[in-house]
Amino acid sequence: MTRTTKANGDSKMQREAVRLVSSRINFYSNKFPSYKIGAESIIIEPKNDSEGQPLKEIVAKETTELLERRQRPSVRDLTRKFEKGLNTATWLSDEVSWRQVAFLERDVLIKKLRDILELLRAHVVGRNKDEVEESITMVESLAVQLSQREGELLRQKSEVKKLATSLKLASEDAKRIVEEERANAHKEIERAREAVHRVEQVIHEQEMLHGQAEKQDVQKFRTEVHEARRIKMLHYPSKVMDMDHEIQILRDQLKERCLNSIHLRKELAMTKKSEENKNNLYEFEGLESLGSSLHIIPRTSTTPDISKFSIQWYRMQPQGSKKELITGATKSVYAPEPFDVGWFLQAEVILGDDIVRVTTTGPIDPAAGLGSYVEALVRKPETEFNVVIIQVNGNDQQSDSIHVLNVGKLRMKLTRGKAIIAKEFYSSSMQLCGARGGGNAAAQALFWRAKKGLHFTLAFESVRERNAAVMLARRFAIDCNIVLAGPCYRTPG
Repeated sequence: MTRTTKANGDSKMQREAVRLVSSRINFYSNKFPSYKIGAESIIIEPKNDSEGQPLKEIVAKETTELLERRQRPSVRDLTRKFEKGLNTATWLSDEVSWRQVAFLERDVLIKKLRDILELLRAHVVGRNKDEVEESITMVESLAVQLSQREGELLRQKSEVKKLATSLKLASEDAKRIVEEERANAHKEIERAREAVHRVEQVIHEQEMLHGQAEKQDVQKFRTEVHEARRIKMLHYPSKVMDMDHEIQILRDQLKERCLNSIHLRKELAMTKKSEENKNNLYEFEGLESLGSSLHIIPRTSTTPDISKFSIQWYRMQPQGSKKELITGATKSVYAPEPFDVGWFLQAEVILGDDIVRVTTTGPIDPAAGLGSYVEALVRKPETEFNVVIIQVNGNDQQSDSIHVLNVGKLRMKLTRGKAIIAKEFYSSSMQLCGARGGGNAAAQALFWRAKKGLHFTLAFESVRERNAAVMLARRFAIDCNIVLAGPCYRTPG
């Protein structure tokens, strides 16, 4: 332990030095450590307890608090603030003076703290004196650090000022450029509007000129036409009327002569066929048109009965000798179907070694009004016909109950009440044609093979409905790329 002498003057100086410490420095015990003087003026150090702290820790703590209180924003923060606008730059300019005041206050506090520690060092000895000297060293190093920090802050301040100046100049340049571009854009818009207005005026003037010219031309033409008509009616009224009347008479005569020529040609063809058939033993009885029946009858009473010989019907092209076999038509009676319209019909009667051919005098004519009736039915999705089943798979049916034949755009269906007898879509295996088995009702019957192994012979209420059903089904089948015809049919080449 080091001995020292306690004097009243020194105690008074120490108390005055303690009062000079700034109130911002907060020691843990709010006073310096107390020392006890024992016998022979020996300073006795107090025992360390949990309530007191060493002076080194107190100074370090106060230094940290000073650094935290005097901490300033970095360049990145200042740059981020400058990006918010010119107002932040103005605020930073005002902050410069405040920082200078803070630096002065900090220097004063450090100077006071150093003076106090110097006074303490003069009045303490031993270990306490070492601690005071160490504290003085720390304060001096703190002053150096703060000076360095102050230099860095000054450099940052100069950089911030430069940045604020550049931002301000850039903002002013940007405002100037925007104003110039806006003024240029307004000028361009005004020039474009003026150009459009001039073009619209020119177009409007041209339209007005063209409209006036067209109106004048039309009015001039009308005037000339009226004048020509007036002159025509004044000078040549009777002559014009006579010429119109003569032209109409000539047209009527030409039409009449054309009809007569066609009629004479047809009569000539019929006469030629009649001359050819005079030598035949048989001839046709019945109208040569769709909806009728052709019967092969003998010419004289001495002609052999035709039922004893075999017969085969053919259809022939109007021009040429090519003919097509009608499969199943082997009776003396045949009812033309829609496929026969425009063709000649010929029947061959085999009399032993001789063959007698009987041919129609002209092509089979279409039925009157049937085409328009079928066109009306085509517009419907489905059409129903009342029929009676005569045969099923070649077997005669005794029942005369009414059935319904439904002809649709995609399929045909035969029903009796709610029961479905046959329903098939159009296909290459389906066949449909007029009945070829003869009989008095051949013109009202048709043959329908729904599929392989199932075919019907159906009788309709009228000849018109039978032919309409055949034409309608074939029309719908063609829409499905299917040719609906009779057995062994081949498309004419």
